[in-house]
Amino acid sequence: MMMMMMAAAEELGLLECKVCFEPYGPGGQRRPRNLPCGHVLCLGCAAALGGAGRRGLECPFCRRTCGSADTSDCLPLLQLLEAVGAAATSLPPAAAGAAGGGPAGPALRLALGGWGALVNPTGVAACPRSGRLAVAHDGKKRIKVFGASGACVQQFGERGDAGGDVKYPLDVTVTLDGHVVVTDGGDRAVKAFDFDGRGTLALREGFCLPWGLDTTRENEVVVTDSEAGALYLLTADFGKGKLKKSQVIQSKLTSPRGVAVSQASGAIAVVEHLKAKGPNNSSTRVKIFSADMKLIGQMDSFGLNLIFPSRIYASAVAFDKEDHIIVTDVCNQAVLCLGKPEEFPVFKPIISHGLSYPVGLTYLANNSLVVLDGGDHSVKIYSST
Repeated sequence: MMMMMMAAAEELGLLECKVCFEPYGPGGQRRPRNLPCGHVLCLGCAAALGGAGRRGLECPFCRRTCGSADTSDCLPLLQLLEAVGAAATSLPPAAAGAAGGGPAGPALRLALGGWGALVNPTGVAACPRSGRLAVAHDGKKRIKVFGASGACVQQFGERGDAGGDVKYPLDVTVTLDGHVVVTDGGDRAVKAFDFDGRGTLALREGFCLPWGLDTTRENEVVVTDSEAGALYLLTADFGKGKLKKSQVIQSKLTSPRGVAVSQASGAIAVVEHLKAKGPNNSSTRVKIFSADMKLIGQMDSFGLNLIFPSRIYASAVAFDKEDHIIVTDVCNQAVLCLGKPEEFPVFKPIISHGLSYPVGLTYLANNSLVVLDGGDHSVKIYSST
């Protein structure tokens, strides 16, 4: 599976710099860097193109000029490199029938975006009332909103905009009252906007690196802080731009990123990213807490490997309407059902083909499954069965 994943990534041109054609790496001169225009170069080429005697770094593809300080790490590609290093085994053909429980496989109904429309997307969320989809990506305007028909109806969050600046979005959620909330890795903030793109709230204090977020049944927002190893609960009047309360509801987590809140039970699922010695030993763990933050279950790559000859690397998590825990798996390019905590271990593929690098996951009100595919820069909507 590792070879298949590498081949797919190479076909999409994701793992090599398009200037020097050298493969990207996690450090040094081969580290992938974003330009403000959305194109990506390795650090070495970015330094050479913006070297001494030049007035700025000129993108070799679109000719837009920027300063060297305006570049940033391309986190999606760094995560892809991390996942490729972690991928060691393939999804076994028998795994689909190895464990029961969970929903049946849905069919692809609609695909949105694509390269040019979306650039290195990192998060997707659905408005519970209107069905509109908010997508965070690294394009000129960082947030793109799609209507129920699939057409783009709004874009905002251009870097440098007064009151609407988004430097590097990591995830997005939509509150029950229709506000788009974004974690910004560029200035380590949590920012809220209305659907017209007007900024209503920006929280820049107290976070080390806010990453994943989701909305609760009470219209509060749960945020993971990857560097602090903590889970925050934010209570705010997003329309008036007033923060009422920010509290740590869980600490001592290991690099938490993706998070999901069950609209049925209030349970919270968190994806931890675990580091180990050796380049291929990274793994993930999904922890599930009850609404009152008691640990009720967890599933990691090692535990699954005791039962199934496969290894998962979870990049996003969600609850379906029946409270099954659903994850995207970049190792196997799949969406998997892990069942309910009391059913663990369950390992049921829901989508096992047609995905390149699934990084985001949500459900629409009609139970349609929405998958954000960072490999082909698209949003894929699967009909419920």
